[in-house]
Amino acid sequence: MSTDPLMSPTSPVAASPPTETDDPLSPGEEYDSEGGVLSGPPEPEPKPGLDGTPVRWYDADRTEPYTRIVPFQERHDTSVEFFYKPITLTALAVVLVIMAYTAMSQDVLEEGGDKRRIGVYAALSFFLVFSMLQFRDGPFIRPHPAFWRVVLGINMLYELAMVFLLFQDLPTARSLMLFLDPTLGVPLPEKSYADDCTLTPGVLWNAIDIFCLAHALGWFGKALILRDYWFCWILSVAFEMAEYSLQHQLPNFAECWWDHWILDVLLCNWLGTHLGMQVLAYFEVKPYSWRGLRQTRGLRSKAKRVMAQFSPHDFTKFEWGTARSFRNYVAVVMLLAVFLAAELSPFYLKSLLWMEPEHPIVIARLAFIFLCALPAVRELYQYTNDPRRAVRMGQHVWLLLATVATEILVIIKWTSSPHSGIPPLMSASKVVKMGWVVGGLALVVYPSAKFGVPGVRRWVRGKKDKAARRKAGKIE
Repeated sequence: MSTDPLMSPTSPVAASPPTETDDPLSPGEEYDSEGGVLSGPPEPEPKPGLDGTPVRWYDADRTEPYTRIVPFQERHDTSVEFFYKPITLTALAVVLVIMAYTAMSQDVLEEGGDKRRIGVYAALSFFLVFSMLQFRDGPFIRPHPAFWRVVLGINMLYELAMVFLLFQDLPTARSLMLFLDPTLGVPLPEKSYADDCTLTPGVLWNAIDIFCLAHALGWFGKALILRDYWFCWILSVAFEMAEYSLQHQLPNFAECWWDHWILDVLLCNWLGTHLGMQVLAYFEVKPYSWRGLRQTRGLRSKAKRVMAQFSPHDFTKFEWGTARSFRNYVAVVMLLAVFLAAELSPFYLKSLLWMEPEHPIVIARLAFIFLCALPAVRELYQYTNDPRRAVRMGQHVWLLLATVATEILVIIKWTSSPHSGIPPLMSASKVVKMGWVVGGLALVVYPSAKFGVPGVRRWVRGKKDKAARRKAGKIE
């Protein structure tokens, strides 16, 4: 195959620079004597400031978004820079040494002994180490992002356990719980709190027990999570209504009226919510300092700086704006439903798996849900109120939603088993069913009247305006 001499690389025509009549490759380009492209004319040196006038820090417009530090954009806490140096290889070496010593030393594992339990614990620990080193950071940086990565790893392990239990029947699940605690597997008598509902000081005093403190602590945590008085009050009343409607399934939901509304709502729930909101009010007005430990002088100041590492780096006040838009309304209703489901799930699970309320597994589940909900609700708030920056739902809220949904699926499957001893959900009384219908209608009617009707009116008005403009244009 012959080649065109004009297109040959050695052809003098191909190597010659273009003439003045030829179009240059780009404006301002020059050619040297050998046909190479020289750089264009030098660009002028940039002048500092605006048109040569220096700009000082106090000249900036503080209303512009670039002048505000957004917590979500900060990568790490610069006041403790030492703890943010990458040590992944060092951590891997330490973990491997510990595993090798534990697995191969006869002092730790005797030959012939049961090693299944410690093997499972080692695998779980290795996964948590991996999550601490390799998972993405969440919205919180105190006390350290690695702590919240471990929280996410614990949530992942719990979700995997719930997925595994979803494919087991109830008797098998009860037998598997013996692996964690051999004392389980014994049916528990259901306790009713509605035996004596006479309102006397003695009866009221006898009703106060450790669960009142648990109620107050629980609502203290919910206030820290939700950061909204009205949201906590709505959730408190909704939970009591849920207890009313589900007491045909769980007898311990049956309580006296004063137990529901005086001890729970007005005393324990209000006290916990009030204390939580007071703590949030302190964080809102607290002057935050980002000085490092090395820059702090004095033993007392250093101790205060160490304690401050376990407090928030900054504070964001939540304004859910339920009536602001349909998106906010859906987010708030979804959050309310998830909170109710997360509150009701442990009651069903401990009843199905025959665990006492004070069992360590039940308490650990409540504590870990609290830790997981802190960054999850923060991510949901960011996703709802700032959709331009939060283009997708955060990992904490996504995984927590999956966890609560999986728990609900497990409960639905196990309660339908004849071994559960729990009546069907639809065996509730007619009054309870009517309450469900009224509540569902309220959730539909309110957004329809608040967002749907005005939207339809704006759409019809826009159509009329377009038709009027078209008609006026034709007449002209």
